[in-house]
Amino acid sequence: MECLTAEYLQSLKTLGQSGMPTIDYIFKFCVVLLTDLASLLGISYEEVNIWVFVVIWPVFTVYLIVRNFILKRKLRDALIA
Repeated sequence: MECLTAEYLQSLKTLGQSGMPTIDYIFKFCVVLLTDLASLLGISYEEVNIWVFVVIWPVFTVYLIVRNFILKRKLRDALIA
């Protein structure tokens, strides 16, 4: 872990030991990915988390739910006609 920068180490402090190596590995990978994205965008790791998990993901989920209803209605109308 000598090659980790201060940003990675600070971000990895949020790691809760789940006791499941696969979950811990995926979490660490995602933390590194979000830290790199934050560095690329010039914002903090916390800001990336807010954008991804409080803004983008919920908006995308609502979009998919609405899209699903629209497609179900089109399918129902096509089967009736």
